[in-house]
Amino acid sequence: MTEDDAEELDRLLRAAQRGDTMAMNDLLDALSPYVARICGAIALQHGPDAAQETLVAVFRNLRGLRESAALHGWVRSIAVREAVRVARRQGRHEHAAPAEIPARDTGELRVDVRDTLERLSPEHRAVLVLRDLEGLDEQQAAAVLRLPQGTVKSRLHRARASFRKAWER
Repeated sequence: MTEDDAEELDRLLRAAQRGDTMAMNDLLDALSPYVARICGAIALQHGPDAAQETLVAVFRNLRGLRESAALHGWVRSIAVREAVRVARRQGRHEHAAPAEIPARDTGELRVDVRDTLERLSPEHRAVLVLRDLEGLDEQQAAAVLRLPQGTVKSRLHRARASFRKAWER
């Protein structure tokens, strides 16, 4: 994100917090791709529902955000929480049948990472997204997930092992 983008987000945030509906709309539009990326990776086909729930929560609680620099972290926390909740509610803990994966030596390897992620629980997808997509360390991921750091560490280990196992099938 450029400095100009950050300044524009800050301007939109402050205006939206003052009740400017156009600024709120523009802010939510600017946050939508970020939210969709997080929610899609965790809630999979229910990602759009989770993204919508996230944006509603942002809309409802935006006035409580004090530091504009915390906007993305705050939105990330809401997105992860909503994505896990929606995935659980939609029964995504049921494992999908594995897709046929061509052998590596055939040159036809077209594995969909999403298919592999689908075989993991929402909690495991959440920790993978935070660590491997968002680049958070274990302490930061623990704060977002509201879990002890040791729990995050063990979930991450199990999630990566499960991902590798599913990927190699």
